[in-house]
Amino acid sequence: MNTFDNGEKAAERKLPSRPHDIPTPEPLKKFMEQGWAPSPLKDLKKSPVAPYAVARRKRLSEAFPNKRLVIPAGTFKVRSNDSDYRFRPHTAYSWLSGVNGTDAVPDSVLILEPNGSGHDSLLFIHPRSVRENSDEFYRNVRHGEFWIGRRMTLEETEFAYEISVRHIDTLDDFLSIEKDSLTVRGEDSYIDSRVKESADDAAFFSWLSEARLVKDEFEIAEMQKAIDATHRGFEDMIRAIPNAVGKKRGERLVEGAFFTRARFEGNDLGYDSIVAAGSHACVLHWIRNDGELRNGELVLIDAGVEAESLFTADITRTFPINGKFTEAQRRIYMLVYEAQEAGMKAVKPGAKFRDFHVAASEVLARGLAELGVLPISPEESLKAEVGLHRRWTVHGTGHMLGMDVHDCAHARKEAHTEGVLKEGMILTVEPGLYIQPDDTLFPEEYRGIGVRIEDDVLVTKDGCKNLSAAMPRHPDEVEAWMAALTAK
Repeated sequence: MNTFDNGEKAAERKLPSRPHDIPTPEPLKKFMEQGWAPSPLKDLKKSPVAPYAVARRKRLSEAFPNKRLVIPAGTFKVRSNDSDYRFRPHTAYSWLSGVNGTDAVPDSVLILEPNGSGHDSLLFIHPRSVRENSDEFYRNVRHGEFWIGRRMTLEETEFAYEISVRHIDTLDDFLSIEKDSLTVRGEDSYIDSRVKESADDAAFFSWLSEARLVKDEFEIAEMQKAIDATHRGFEDMIRAIPNAVGKKRGERLVEGAFFTRARFEGNDLGYDSIVAAGSHACVLHWIRNDGELRNGELVLIDAGVEAESLFTADITRTFPINGKFTEAQRRIYMLVYEAQEAGMKAVKPGAKFRDFHVAASEVLARGLAELGVLPISPEESLKAEVGLHRRWTVHGTGHMLGMDVHDCAHARKEAHTEGVLKEGMILTVEPGLYIQPDDTLFPEEYRGIGVRIEDDVLVTKDGCKNLSAAMPRHPDEVEAWMAALTAK
């Protein structure tokens, strides 16, 4: 019998220890198997992503002929003892299978099996539990229907996603016939143990990232859905700001408003929301969100809804908590705004990936010189070996965006960060300035101000389209936006 390194069969993943559970006597077991009516899914439709997933698998097949290609969905991640985090499948698995957030089943595996002329696509899943001769449906806390809800059957999954589907119980025997294989490692210990390592695994993993750099029409539409839902989530947060002012952990009251929207309209948050009031805005990844909102200060909010398709938005806006920017706040804000405008103008096909960062940095460096805090000329500071302006803007100006918030991260440098932009790519443009509260190079009225403006843009034939353009950015527009949403 084939096993993986902790001695468990592929179809029998170890369940968490639950000593508090009540034993099930034999009469109850027999009784539980009786009296269940057929309950097929009603109005089941084909997934709109299915034809796109078929095309993606065809590209993958052509890239790696005669290789068995194994892409695991991943498994549960323990949060605490016998409690798991909400499951999210590995991005490559979801992109290639089409299986989305709510339909995704932990421990699933997608295999492209070579057939001489290409590959057969096979999806191994843990389907809906049967009710006869099994206690899984009411006793298994990770897979049982009484515990986690109904899953699709093999037949339902095959219909919805246009792919051949097999029971996970058959995977062990399937893999017992060894073939030259490539896989995504580190996501499933069983797969890691059963599929021999290959010198080409790294190239396979890079291909899976690079293949997603240019989005198809389905991906672009899903990104727009995520962005539009995020827009509504930001409006929920604006409405929540007045009630959060002066309250302990008021940042979390604002954060909670967005989480409600993300769970209502999408699968989840695309990433932990940043709600950073006052000088917390100078902490780039502030996710503690335990601070107080105070009148006269700013609140920087960086948040994104993850759609059911797992595509996520990534938007940042900086708001005056009382609805009006001070003179110092507005000056810093306008500098960041102008830098973002320059950055977006630099996004176009054929431009280097770093060009938009350079364009935004030039504006920031000149502005910092005009503010009198840069001790050298902007031109000198902008040299790669100098970079003094980066004291107040330590991050890059953007990144690829898609199913992962920092998308395509495993692509080769020459295809990504050292490559050129192509029509169909989606990326963020997000310059920022952060003046730490103890930074004596700035006058006191500027200290503790952090501003970032971030939008999601699509590279088009002759430039770019700001997919989040409906969300106000100019300070006058931001003030009007807040006034309209908080008017009593």
